[in-house]
Amino acid sequence: MTRDALAVFKAEFGGPVLLPSDPSYADTRRIWNGMHLREPAVIARCTSTADVRAAVRFAVASGLPVTVRGGGHNVAGTAVADGAVMIDLSLMREVTVDRGERVAHAQGGCLLGDLDAATTPHGLACPAGVVSHTGLAGLTLGGGYGWLARKWGLTCDHLLSAEVVLADGSVVETETHPDLLWALRGGGGNFGVVTRFTLRLREVGPVHHWAGVYPLEDAGAALARYRWFAEQQSADLHAVGAMKVAGEQGWIPAALRGKPVLTLTSVWLGAPERGQAASAALFDAVRPAASVRRVMPYAELQALGDHGEPHGNRYFTKSCYLAELSADTIEGLVESCADIRSPLSAIDFEYLRGAIGDVPDGESAFPRRAAPYICTASAQWLDPGHDPENISWARATMSRLAEHAYGGAYVNYLQDEPDSRVRDVYGDDRYAKLAGIKQRYDPGNLFRENQNIPPRSNQPVPMSSK
Repeated sequence: MTRDALAVFKAEFGGPVLLPSDPSYADTRRIWNGMHLREPAVIARCTSTADVRAAVRFAVASGLPVTVRGGGHNVAGTAVADGAVMIDLSLMREVTVDRGERVAHAQGGCLLGDLDAATTPHGLACPAGVVSHTGLAGLTLGGGYGWLARKWGLTCDHLLSAEVVLADGSVVETETHPDLLWALRGGGGNFGVVTRFTLRLREVGPVHHWAGVYPLEDAGAALARYRWFAEQQSADLHAVGAMKVAGEQGWIPAALRGKPVLTLTSVWLGAPERGQAASAALFDAVRPAASVRRVMPYAELQALGDHGEPHGNRYFTKSCYLAELSADTIEGLVESCADIRSPLSAIDFEYLRGAIGDVPDGESAFPRRAAPYICTASAQWLDPGHDPENISWARATMSRLAEHAYGGAYVNYLQDEPDSRVRDVYGDDRYAKLAGIKQRYDPGNLFRENQNIPPRSNQPVPMSSK
């Protein structure tokens, strides 16, 4: 990167260009996961598609690697790398809604909260994640589980079209590139910088929310009941669980605060007055120590997880799909909860299927749609000195469940994995198709700071069987 090239770039760029010497650089480089404090060579704070295009061309001309920051929420910290050009979309957060067509157009730096704020006043929403400060781009490109997934499908299933800046600096619309659209629906950030998402919206209204807490000694019976309930619940219900250290919320009994517990939550998406009856079978058979229920706006539901995953804490995540919630699996969950190392950590799990599996396999790159359960050990702590014990706890939790794994993993949760793991996630056929699309749109693998799929020409040659 020469001084002249940088000067030319800054002159044609519409937004701020930050170097390590700039006062706002230190704060701007920070992302959600505090484990990843890295030093990009340049932070290009884009305000338009033209800025993104200029940043890509500058990085290529300078021979610098590229990272892309939407919300910066990926647990693996892929939005930032030492010595790279960070293409920062966080200033591009406009959302427009076409109520009649039930479509939203969202810029690449939007957070889920931006999308919900624009859509819910119209009684509409796009199925998305459960923390409102998550970036829309990363979530969508990797899949997008959330409260509406069993009823309507994943976020990526609602991606109608996109505007994309490619590795050569050109700008394309996916209407004329159907293979690119297919890859963007679950293939991650491998193919370009998405500057605009066009998303299908669904009608939503108030939801009935019911949560219960159980002491660890009752967790086995409650989880067995959850298994029965979840596997026969209607599409208007979504029940999830978490094993963690109980907090100080007023509805939590004093005797359980600060102790490992199980919490179960049921959300009813149909007529609110039917919510209690619809969820009662989960909580009546094994009574929780305490519970709380009420009807709330959908946007409030979407923000309930915000306080539990603040910016700047240290995070390490291990996740897998589970084939079943067997007695052995339940025992492993209880053991891991009893061994939890940080009061901020949690083991989250939920039954999937429903509309997730209704999408024909050929319509998106997203794999493993038939997986019954997903389970995630989310270690969270503050002190860097506690990194080893918390990382070990997350890994040990997955090891306890390995015998009952369904196969594959959710690409948005991959962290600290060998390169071969990405192929395992997608499976050989889907991975090969994605590598071919990568070859067409990014043959030099410019967009590699991610859960990377190298272009076909860069794939390792299989060993001969002879």
